[in-house]
Amino acid sequence: MHAAKSLFSYRPYWAQRFGPAPFLPMTRAEMDAVGWDSCDIILVTGDAYIDHPSFGMAIIGRLLEAQGFRVGIISQPDWNGAEPFKELGKPNLFFGVTGGNMDSMVNRYTADRRVRRDDAYTPDDEGGKRPDRAVIVYSQRCREAYRDTPIVIGGIEASLRRIAHYDYWSDKVRRSVLVDSKADLLVYGNAERAIVEIAHRVAKGEKPSAIHDIRGTAFLCSKIPEGWSVLLSDTIDDPAAVEPIEPVDDAKRRGLAPREFLPRSDPDKVTNIHGRKVDGAAPAVTCAPTAEAATPPEEKAAGSPAEILRTVVRLPAFDQLKDDNVLYAHASRVLHQESNPGNARALVQRHGDRELWLNPPPIPLTTPEMDGIYDLPYARNPHPAYGKARIPAWEMIRFSVNIMRGCFGGCSFCSITEHEGRIIQSRSETSILREIEEIRDKVKGFTGTISDLGGPTANMYRMACKDEETESVCRRLSCVFPSICKNLNTDHAPLIQLYRKARAIPGVKRIHVASGLRYDLAVRSPEYVKELVTHHVGGYLKIAPEHTEEGPLAKMMKPGIGSYDKFKQLFDKYAKEAGKELYLIPYFIAAHPGTSDEDMMNLAIWLKRNGFRADQVQTFLPSPMSLSAAMYHSGRNPLRPVRRNSGETVFTARGLTQRRLHKAFLRYHDAENWPVLREALKRMGRADLIGPGKHHLIPSWQPAGTGGQGPAGRGGRFFTQQTTQSRRPGFAKKRPSR
Repeated sequence: MHAAKSLFSYRPYWAQRFGPAPFLPMTRAEMDAVGWDSCDIILVTGDAYIDHPSFGMAIIGRLLEAQGFRVGIISQPDWNGAEPFKELGKPNLFFGVTGGNMDSMVNRYTADRRVRRDDAYTPDDEGGKRPDRAVIVYSQRCREAYRDTPIVIGGIEASLRRIAHYDYWSDKVRRSVLVDSKADLLVYGNAERAIVEIAHRVAKGEKPSAIHDIRGTAFLCSKIPEGWSVLLSDTIDDPAAVEPIEPVDDAKRRGLAPREFLPRSDPDKVTNIHGRKVDGAAPAVTCAPTAEAATPPEEKAAGSPAEILRTVVRLPAFDQLKDDNVLYAHASRVLHQESNPGNARALVQRHGDRELWLNPPPIPLTTPEMDGIYDLPYARNPHPAYGKARIPAWEMIRFSVNIMRGCFGGCSFCSITEHEGRIIQSRSETSILREIEEIRDKVKGFTGTISDLGGPTANMYRMACKDEETESVCRRLSCVFPSICKNLNTDHAPLIQLYRKARAIPGVKRIHVASGLRYDLAVRSPEYVKELVTHHVGGYLKIAPEHTEEGPLAKMMKPGIGSYDKFKQLFDKYAKEAGKELYLIPYFIAAHPGTSDEDMMNLAIWLKRNGFRADQVQTFLPSPMSLSAAMYHSGRNPLRPVRRNSGETVFTARGLTQRRLHKAFLRYHDAENWPVLREALKRMGRADLIGPGKHHLIPSWQPAGTGGQGPAGRGGRFFTQQTTQSRRPGFAKKRPSR
């Protein structure tokens, strides 16, 4: 893995003398109270300002403050004019703009494109406090407020829209958000490294629009610079050069260039993936190469790491793929192959007359850096301006502790991996235990229960590839699909030890684990399952098999239902030994690409056989940039070779009627859904599932006053489990946007 400068090794900016603020100021009066005449950086966010490390703006704000900068917050401003964006005056360095902890479109609309009435990140759960495409709108207002002030965009909305992407809500391919926002620079992923470097360099006089050499950033330029090898990736009709995305089995492998596609002519002078020259005019030097590409030419042997650092992969241009679904699937495939910080190359994609340049992903944070970030002086409360207003997202994480970042699961519908990366970044035990003590001592209302000790997943703490050299060359999209990689360390011992030490802290009565559990990993450690069930499950444990059928599971990159069965056996065994009545709450997705009506019918049969009744269900929502969104839009499978006239096609339930049918199968027990299910079962030749017996899925009779389109149209993920003794409601936190 490439070396990276430590986050806390920079010489602090002169304003460090002011020290940390109780809360980052949101008004001029608060600035006056801490002695500031201006802000160096102003962060604009679509969320309420909660000074807690579960919220991105709090982390970025406190980290920049620790670097010596004066940081102000403009939270959920009225976007109908520029005046609210002048609240704190003109920033000395730049505006930092984000839509918030969720993509604003995911936050505002359901999977049926209906406007949500609520917003968990807003005081009193009030909807409508952020605009559609918040990053674009906020950036426009910042520009109106102070035309010459640089703008840096980031957060998950910018991260997932960093290149041309399919947008579900407009049902079309949109340009990179950097183009539409007219910002100077985009930072993607967990952006601590990038934003700290940007801030110090801008403070020394550089313009963000001229900073082109920082990992995890995207910028616009006019031409490819001299000295770079450009690999074309947009010819997709030659099967001889196509390979599927496969695991790396040989740690010594050095074939880092993707060998999927043969080149076609391009305006720039390039070489193709086989090293042959392609005719074209020599480009003008207008983009600066990354700093890591400064190795002298004589040291850059072909195929060497140095040569890889000077290679850029050209994705199909926006104008090409916006109306070409096959090209879009191909571009998505190539983008995801270039996601390992150890071997990813820069990407370039033409937007009109400009080039969108995407630098390789950021280097993951070290444990000391993670500790430093979470040890910053957070107030651990919402800003006092909100008074006694209820903020659901805050209540959800108020007594929880994040122990790690990243996820190597690689689920094709999930944005966690695309935003945080596949390499697990873990905090130290000392830092985690110290935060628990701080919650105990400082957070009002603490009664002794830590609501969650987890992260993107509950049980990937300190897990990593066994060999750094292997990890640095791997292009596998998931460490656990189609099977758990032999190079993955799946030892749960550090997590078990952490649980035991956390429980032993005086004043802590219970530690719950509420994050989603990766059960195919957990079954490898029966000791962990026993520890979890005996001490950390408070009645219900949520897990996400997502489906039971191999077709959709393969498209989701999820394990077969047999892994769930193995975990349930262990779960029930240890619950019985502990003398507890515990329940597993499985989550499922309706209408994911690759899911047929028969698949949903089989899932409904499985649910009934196992005694589950879904109170609310989740319908697949194509999040920007995800592989599943590429399947939904293109009808092709980017997990396999993408070809013009062949390759695997993917069926997707796109129409509202069929999507509602898939949801209705998940709510087979709801009488409102029985008419549509009867019609579907007869059409499918499965009328044998209609009748009064226990082996039937739905009855042939209809209760009076039922039969309209009701619950099947809702979104959500709450389950109850039907047993012979009780029918108890389940509860689960909202998972991050997928």
